[in-house]
Amino acid sequence: MKTINRILILAVFPLLFAGCEGMLDTAPLGSIVTEEQKKAAAEANPELLAADVAAMNADMIALYGVLGEDYHNDFGYAAACLYMDSNGADMTCANVGYNWFSTNASFADRVYTGTRTLFMWSLFYKQILSANLILGSVDKEVEDATLKAYRGQALAVRAFDYFSLAQTHQFTYKGNESAKCVPIVTEKTTSEEAVNNPRATVAAVYELIMGDLNEAITLLKGYKRMDKGYVDQAVAYGLRARVNLVMNNWEEAASDADSALLLSGASPYTLAQLSSPLFWNAADQNVMWANIITENNDIVLTGIVNMPSHLCTFYTDGYVGVGAWKKINKPLYDKIETSDVRKGWWLDENLASPVCTGSKYEDWFETASSDGDFGAYTNVKFGPDNDDLVTLVAAQDWFLMRAEEMILIKAEAEAMAGNLSTGKSILEDFVKTYRNPAFTSRAATAQALQDEVWFQRRIEFWGEGFSYYDIMRLKKPVVRVDNGVSSFPDAWKFNVPAEDPILLWLVPKDEIEANKGITESDNNAKVDPPRPL
Repeated sequence: MKTINRILILAVFPLLFAGCEGMLDTAPLGSIVTEEQKKAAAEANPELLAADVAAMNADMIALYGVLGEDYHNDFGYAAACLYMDSNGADMTCANVGYNWFSTNASFADRVYTGTRTLFMWSLFYKQILSANLILGSVDKEVEDATLKAYRGQALAVRAFDYFSLAQTHQFTYKGNESAKCVPIVTEKTTSEEAVNNPRATVAAVYELIMGDLNEAITLLKGYKRMDKGYVDQAVAYGLRARVNLVMNNWEEAASDADSALLLSGASPYTLAQLSSPLFWNAADQNVMWANIITENNDIVLTGIVNMPSHLCTFYTDGYVGVGAWKKINKPLYDKIETSDVRKGWWLDENLASPVCTGSKYEDWFETASSDGDFGAYTNVKFGPDNDDLVTLVAAQDWFLMRAEEMILIKAEAEAMAGNLSTGKSILEDFVKTYRNPAFTSRAATAQALQDEVWFQRRIEFWGEGFSYYDIMRLKKPVVRVDNGVSSFPDAWKFNVPAEDPILLWLVPKDEIEANKGITESDNNAKVDPPRPL
């Protein structure tokens, strides 16, 4: 029954998955399952949907889920985060053949026929499909607690995906409400509608996002998840806090972030914990939501097509080990105070870091440095799996939401809502207690406090996929060269003005060819990559 249901619903979405046509050929002739039959089956045995929920979550760590095995930058949402951070001003890498994100760093990824364009579209729409499969099987008025939880998770994940697409394919919500965003596909979309589906407005997409999250929060009340790979009510509140922040609903953003923290019980990494590299274990007390990675996951078994291969300096069996080290841009590094524990997340000019001390790291650096040049500003933020520098396994978890983010949302939102002193207090308490005991906010206005929070976010979430979203949300320029200083390779030493057309991702050609509702003229502007200064 489940297989037939999946094939039927897939038939509604051929335009979104150009690489999956063969799947439709297997549909048995005359197979018809009504919505009522699907819902009846789920209500009779709710656990039938458990595998679908797990599969939806697994979409975020799919190996070759969009582009295929020739593309070592196709390993799920963590790859998308690296795409976006490589578009920004704070993460750099050598311009070498082993850097799979060089096209992103140069902005040569804004090509509607390009593989990266397709990836940044299909990654999210594939998970939207998975969510819609679940939503089509669970009635909105369902009474069963298990089915409520399944529906709530599907709604929250769908909201996450549309929120991601909205932020990459159009400028930020405020001031662009009537601009073209992305097509809306729900569990109620018919096959006829799917092949003639225009780009909805930003306002319409955000209306769907908020509606999904509002319902998800209600449905997930009391739900106890299996592990942090699943969405619970705290995560749904956290997602709504993010959306409210983008929409400039300041009071609501602060309230939702507070609810997320309270329900999750999460708290930041401490100064003591940050005395060594972390960010590999979702069981840590600050993690609210994560991609849980095990040694048996496909992306781990490849050895090199995964996050650690491209981002974790200690995983020298991957692409970092052949010169594709990810580094912080020097202008940002120089602005971090020496009293801030996070400055140790990157090697200094002497290739040293206070978080990598003792014989364990000295021996490792002596061996690893002989195989390649780290260079100043190489990151040591992301620790090895199980804190093991000897038996290298690329099974680090990928964090999707942390307590630190909710605190910084509260600080910014309170200030922007007119409560500057409250926002300053929240920011100072967090930074002084957990990151930099010498920190003092100098903000005299809400805008100044917002900029201070942005600076903290640039440090705190470096490498985690937030920098591009913040640039778009805050209407900031991409400044890679600051007063002549930059760590970027010469070809990528350029600045991009705020809200420049190059910042928008394009609708892929595959979508335009299959969807009569979108024409060439409906796409975002095709702009040449910036020229180096």
